[in-house]
Parts: sequence; C-alpha cells; structure tokens
Amino acid sequence: MWAPFLGIVGSFSRIFIKAPSGRKRYNVLGALNAITKELITVANDGYINAQSVCELLEKIRAQVSGPISLFLDNAKYQKCPIVFERAKHLDITLEHLPSYSPNLNLIERVWKFTKKHCLYGKYFETFVGFHQTIALFLSTMHIQREAELKSLLTLNFQTFNLE
Repeated sequence: MWAPFLGIVGSFSRIFIKAPSGRKRYNVLGALNAITKELITVANDGYINAQSVCELLEKIRAQVSGPISLFLDNAKYQKCPIVFERAKHLDITLEHLPSYSPNLNLIERVWKFTKKHCLYGKYFETFVGFHQTIALFLSTMHIQREAELKSLLTLNFQTFNLE
C-alpha cells in the first residue's frame, strides 16, 4: 500500500516527516522458484482474485517446462474451481499449505524482504515511483541480492516425528 512505512523514530524535538497521502494499492501475486530464487509475478493496482491466480499460472507455464508443483496458502481466491480447472489444463499440481503456517511459505519471506529494502523509512513522491521501485527490486533481487536470498530462502524446515 502506498502509505507510510516508518521505522523507529525518536526525537527530543517535534519533527515532521513527509509521507504519501494516498491509500493506493500495488498488488503483487508471485511464485518463487525455490531452487533458483527467481520470481514470476502478476501485478495490478486493483484486486487479487481468481483471474489473477489463473494469469499467474499461465505465466508460470509459459516460463517453465516440465512438471510444476505450486504450493499455495489458503486464500479463497486460490481455492476456487476456476483456479483448479486452469491448473489441471496447464498440468500444474496445486498443493495447499496448512492454515496459519507462514513460516512454511517462502513467498512470505520474499514479501517481508521486499518491504525491508524498498519501503521502510522511504518516501515516494508519487504512486508511480512507489510502483516502479517495487517492480524493479522484485525483477532483479535474485541477481543483486543472491547471497541474502540464499540464507533467507533455505529449504531447511524443522520436522517433527509424531510417533
């Protein structure tokens, strides 16, 4: 959201900090390749819905050959019949993560990483500047931030033996 993302601010005197006055949204729906750390995205300034998910599935299939397994959270727009039908048509296997498990969802780490590097403590005069900064970061982060992503997006998850 094009709104203030302030860090910790402490001052002995009153100061004024510029902040955007709008509440425009720039929505990004993304799929992360867990091995290469490349991101495939679909973005808009409206709403994310089932059509957005289908558009992402089409984009993934166009860029990736061979078998695809996509791990999703439990958002309603990702669990509707239109999405299941499109995935089946594109030969993409959909798997849903357990509810309330953002620690298993690598894309959540990407969103937090993006906010940290693009939004916190930064002022954007226009919505276009805000939008372009995020889009550029997301398209180049797997190259420019490779070392950071390697440690952030590990596939080492703690497992439990429930026997």
